[in-house]
Amino acid sequence: MMNGSVATENGGEGSSLIFLGTGCSSAVPNAMCLIQKSDPPCYVCSQSLSIPPERNPNYRGNTSLLIDYCQSDGKHKYIQIDVGKTFREQVLRWFTLHNIPQVDSIILTHEHADAVLGLDDIRSVQPFSPTNDIDPTPIFVSQFAMDSLAVKFPYLVQKKLKEGQEVRRVTQLDWRLIEEDCEKPFVASDLSFTPLPVMHGEDYVCLGFLFGEKSRVAYISDVSRFPPSTEYVISKSGGGQLDLLILDTLYKTGSHNTHLCFPQTLETIKRLCPKRALLIGMTHEFDHHKDNEFLDEWSKREGISVKLAHDGLRVPIDL
Repeated sequence: MMNGSVATENGGEGSSLIFLGTGCSSAVPNAMCLIQKSDPPCYVCSQSLSIPPERNPNYRGNTSLLIDYCQSDGKHKYIQIDVGKTFREQVLRWFTLHNIPQVDSIILTHEHADAVLGLDDIRSVQPFSPTNDIDPTPIFVSQFAMDSLAVKFPYLVQKKLKEGQEVRRVTQLDWRLIEEDCEKPFVASDLSFTPLPVMHGEDYVCLGFLFGEKSRVAYISDVSRFPPSTEYVISKSGGGQLDLLILDTLYKTGSHNTHLCFPQTLETIKRLCPKRALLIGMTHEFDHHKDNEFLDEWSKREGISVKLAHDGLRVPIDL
């Protein structure tokens, strides 16, 4: 942090990762902390009343990552992972700050509200056509997610209008199925991705993704347990050391049935042994500055650089 502004790491003209959101499903600030104030007030949430989001790393939207992929010819492709409830706000705040002109493809980790309820707003970053006469944006989803989204958003999935149905401007998507299998990679906007199936509660499979040839990056936003086959792919002792692990951490203490919490997250990082880790998915229990001070000491002790990410963070990386 310098001069009270949310820090970024300028990536110049190369590839970079932009953290559009780093918070839990209910986001931060927690609304209840503002409408039913505790005594003393919640420090993290009450900051939102006096510090603008652009200068407040404790202001967190739904977890989402934008990959700014610079190809060998210098052209940029923009790949969005997850489109949650706070997507429009993230576009207005972070697309404008980082000069992001469009979304070239979308990848979904799963079909929960905090990952998909912004899909209707994708039309705001597509060319305007009142008759929907535009090229659809490719969107990569599992079959399970596809079946759920066909119920949540039937008007985004149907291919043809029914007889007598009026034309209405809606997001135009090109639905592409991917498999929940580490052995079945796919390509989005010329960048290869390996699905990383993880448990998001014992009754639910969520996807993380491994990507990058020059740097190995794993993005895992919603996880409570790693199947052995997935853990092997991203561990130093297995498929090879990650250059960057982006990992879920919900609460500061205790445990949770559908997410890793801080103690389990740090144990997982020690087990996987990436070169560097950035944490996402935090509730209002986390204070960005204080907890990063703790992580600085932890990192020195364990020999792995770990920090809390924040909304708007841009990390240059060679993909």
